[in-house]
Amino acid sequence: MKKFLFVFLIFTIQDITAQIDLTSQELGIEGYFGASNQSGSFAIGPKYGFILNENIAVGPSFRIQRNWSNNLGNSYSQTVYGGGAFAHIRYKSKGKSTVYGAVEFEYLRSPYSFATPNQQLTSKKWAPTLFLGGGFLIRVNKVIGINAGILYDLINAKNSPFRSSYFFKQKNQAGVVTKIYPVIYRLTFLFKIP
Repeated sequence: MKKFLFVFLIFTIQDITAQIDLTSQELGIEGYFGASNQSGSFAIGPKYGFILNENIAVGPSFRIQRNWSNNLGNSYSQTVYGGGAFAHIRYKSKGKSTVYGAVEFEYLRSPYSFATPNQQLTSKKWAPTLFLGGGFLIRVNKVIGINAGILYDLINAKNSPFRSSYFFKQKNQAGVVTKIYPVIYRLTFLFKIP
């Protein structure tokens, strides 16, 4: 029985890979920069996508983020880094825009935990993120495109470096935030690789 399952699995994988066509490749770049007179942050997140059958993009992703602060003489800096993988399924419509669904996983070394009072820095830990969402891909020309999407973090780790970027908040009648949903937006510039 085990031999039969093994042979069946091998033939199934061969059949699936025979139907997959690598049509192109693209490089995606996400970035962030913010600064004030007391703190700042800079981040870059490249992705390398393999385009399969013209409507599926899969590949590795990397991220590095540098934060610094000098608040009332207390200065610190920290670096968040890590990697992951992504998969986007694209539904092409007429014109330059395309709708896509996304699954993105990243495993990031995060130097802080938001579970402690006053968001104090703690020992360095790894933070997993698993985003599910979608958005639009707009082709500027044959080489350049822009991805704009909204993603929900299914894991929502307590030390996730994205927690400060969650933008969907619920407030009570007094205007006090009572709940923060793990939703982020991403803007990615895509460049086709010949």
